[in-house]
Amino acid sequence: MIRGRIPPKLLLLRRGISTRELDASKGDRERVVILGSGWAGFVLSRELDTKKFQTVVVSPRSYFVFTPLLASTAVGTLEFRTTLESVRARRSDIEFIQGWANDVSFNDKMIEVEESTMKKYLLTTSRGSHEANIENRPPKGRLFSLNYDKLVVAVGSYSQTFNTPGVKQNALFLKDVSDAIKIRKRILDCFETASLPTTSPALAKSLLNFAVVGGGPTGVEFAAELFDLCNEDLKRLYPTLIPFVKISIYDVAPKILPMFDSKLADYAIDHFKRDGIKVKTNHNILELRPGLPEGQNVTGGDACFTLKTKQEGEIGIGMCVWSTGLMMNPFVQQALDDVHIYPSTSTTIKNPSSVPPTSEEWIIKRDAKTGGLIVDDHFRTKLVPRSSAAKGTNGRTPVATMQNVFALGDVSVMEGNPLPATAQVANQEAKWLGRALNKGFTGPGFTFRNLGVMTYLGDMRAIMQTGGHTEIKGRTAWLIWRGAYLTQTISWRNKLLIPIYWMINWLFGRDISRF
Repeated sequence: MIRGRIPPKLLLLRRGISTRELDASKGDRERVVILGSGWAGFVLSRELDTKKFQTVVVSPRSYFVFTPLLASTAVGTLEFRTTLESVRARRSDIEFIQGWANDVSFNDKMIEVEESTMKKYLLTTSRGSHEANIENRPPKGRLFSLNYDKLVVAVGSYSQTFNTPGVKQNALFLKDVSDAIKIRKRILDCFETASLPTTSPALAKSLLNFAVVGGGPTGVEFAAELFDLCNEDLKRLYPTLIPFVKISIYDVAPKILPMFDSKLADYAIDHFKRDGIKVKTNHNILELRPGLPEGQNVTGGDACFTLKTKQEGEIGIGMCVWSTGLMMNPFVQQALDDVHIYPSTSTTIKNPSSVPPTSEEWIIKRDAKTGGLIVDDHFRTKLVPRSSAAKGTNGRTPVATMQNVFALGDVSVMEGNPLPATAQVANQEAKWLGRALNKGFTGPGFTFRNLGVMTYLGDMRAIMQTGGHTEIKGRTAWLIWRGAYLTQTISWRNKLLIPIYWMINWLFGRDISRF
C-alpha cells in the first residue's frame, strides 16, 4: 500500500516501454486515467477530446459488455461477441492497460496498478467473474505506478450475496460474458443428463428445476429468455423432458419489478402464471449447497444443488442464477479507504476548520447505506476528517472537494439526489462528464433524464414505462424493447450482427451447441 509518496523502488517497477511511451506521447495534454471499462468508463473514454486529453483506461478486462443483452446470449438467442466492444478496437488514440488499480496517492496524483497476468485471467474465467474477483484472486502480479492529471473511478460493482452460505461457490451470476457462457453450458448439461437412460424421473425433475433469485429486470428477463429456450427449441429435441421443466423466481420483497407501476408488475406476474413460471415473493434464501436435499437418496444426485428457503425448506434444483442487487467493488471498499496525505493543491474546503487540513487524517466521504463514493453534481469526490470530532469554525464538519478525482456509475452516490445503479444512469453520467471536461465545466451540473424502464417477459411480450409514466405492454413493448437495445448498441458491427442473429434464430432456432 502507498504511504505518502510512491516509494522509489515502486517507480522502478513501471512497465518501462509502456509508461515511457505514454509520457512521450502525452505532450501538453492532461492525462485522464479511467479505472474500469464498464458502462461509465467505456463511454467516457469515447467522449473525451483527444486533442485536450490523453485517455488511459485501466481495467482487468479489455472489453466493454453490453449488459442488457447478456440474458439473450446465455440462452443462445444472440452470440456472445454481439455484446462485446473492444476498448482498443478502432481507437488508436485511447491507451489501455490491462490491470487492477491497487491503491491511489491523491497527493502525488499517482495510482498503483497490479498487472493482470494470464494466470490471473485463466483463474477468473474458470471460477466465474464474481467469485474470482472478490475472495479468490491469485497472488499479486507485478506492480507499477502511473501518474494522472485527472482520475475517474468507474470500477463498477459485484452481485450482492448477503453472505448467504454457498452462494458464491455454487450460484451463477450474470455480470459478464464468462457468466453467460457458464449459464448456457449448465442449462444444456442439465438437459443432456436428464435425457440419459440411467437418469430417474426424480433426478430429472431436480435437474430441470431452475431457480432465479432476484425479481429485478435482470432476473425477470433471464427467466423469460430461459422459458423461450425451453419451449421453442429444447422442446423439439427433448419433448419428453419438457413436463419436468420448472422455472421459479425468488425474491425477498413483497413484489417483483418494484421500479414499475403496480399495473405493469401485475401484468408481468399474470403473464408468468400463464407460462407456468412461478413467482415466489417474500421468500428468504438461507443456503445453496451441492447435492440433493437430505433424505432424497437418488443416484446421480450430486449433479444437482439444494436451495434452502425459510418458507419452503429444501428444494432440489439443477441451477441457480443469482441477481439480487449490488455490492461495492473491493477497490472502493478497501484501497480508497486511506487518503495517505491530504492533497492540498487539488482540493477546496467547505466549512474550513481552525485546524490546518494537513494535521487531520482524511477519508473519502461515503454513503452510509451503500458505501459508495459521495459526489457533487459534477461527479467530484469529497473528503472528510476520519475523526468525527473534527469540526469547522461554524461547528460543522469540514468537507474537502477533490477537483481532479471523479466517480461515475455504480460506485458513485450523488449527494442529495441518489440515482439508481443502472446502465442508463451510468451512460448519461459518462456522456455528461465527457462533455463537461471537454468544455472546462461551463454550465450547470448534471441532471438525470429518466428515459423509462423496460423488461422482456418472454413469448414476444414486454412491459415498458416511460419517464412520463406512459405504460406500454405486450407485443408493442417487445418491439420497442428490441429497437431500443439495438439503437443503444455502440459499434456498427454489432448493430448489423444483432438483427442478423435475431433473424437466423427465428428461422432456424437457437444454437444449442455445448462448448
